[in-house]
Amino acid sequence: SSGINAEYGEYFQSKFSERLFQDPDASENHMTAATRLLEKKREMLELEQALSAQKEAFQMKMASLNSRREELDKKELSLRGSLMKFNQFLIETDIKKQRAEKKANNERQEKELKVEEAAEKMAEREKLKSFLEKQRKVLEREKVYRSYMERVIEKSGEFQELKDILRKHDTLSSNLTDMIEKSTVMTDRLDSLKQEYYTMITKNDEATMRYTNIIADLTWKKETAMSNHQKWESLWTHIQNTAARNVLLLGRVKMATENIYIQIYKQRGLPPKEAESVDDQLKKIKTYIKDLTDIIVESSKQEKQSKE
Repeated sequence: SSGINAEYGEYFQSKFSERLFQDPDASENHMTAATRLLEKKREMLELEQALSAQKEAFQMKMASLNSRREELDKKELSLRGSLMKFNQFLIETDIKKQRAEKKANNERQEKELKVEEAAEKMAEREKLKSFLEKQRKVLEREKVYRSYMERVIEKSGEFQELKDILRKHDTLSSNLTDMIEKSTVMTDRLDSLKQEYYTMITKNDEATMRYTNIIADLTWKKETAMSNHQKWESLWTHIQNTAARNVLLLGRVKMATENIYIQIYKQRGLPPKEAESVDDQLKKIKTYIKDLTDIIVESSKQEKQSKE
């Protein structure tokens, strides 16, 4: 479209550039109206022819462009298909690559495992070779015992073959094993009994110590009780002695009170009342002594007054 516009621009520029710069009055003077009309028609015809040519060229170019566009669309479709195939190819290649890597890893791991197993087998083989060599040396050393056993069989009438000696050895070994097991059981039983004995001794010692403490506590309580008994017995004896003295003193006090009571009544010239208690007698004596004291005080006052 830009090429067509450029051609239109060139055409109009070529056709109208001269007229734009011509003097209109001069052209009007040289041409008549008919001539100008013909000229206009001729110009219009040329313009239509030029437009038709441009249109045909434009249509041809559009057809060419459409054809080219169709080709491009086909190529785009083809390219898209190729691209999809290529993507599929990449995906399949990636999957194959992952499978190949996984397979390679598995094969490498299996190879490493086999190498390790082979190394272990070789080590076991070397150990077996060493063990066989040691056994061969042991066998060589023990040939002497076999020869000795054969001489024993020849000289002994109890055994006929080496198997008999081995059988007897197995029997004795089994008996020895049984005896060792029984001895182990008896030893364990003896250890258990020793443990029970020590436990019993410990318990008896604890009980003895506990009973000893109880006896000591009871002995202390007994001694304390005996001491308290002696103290209280001494106190009771003292109380009894004190009571006896107090009873004797009370008897004397009663006798003195009764004598004073009788004397008071004798001085008054009255017979004493019988069956009066000691308290009543003491009250009477107190009253008598008070009266006597008052009389003495009054007499003393009178004597003083008479002397004055």
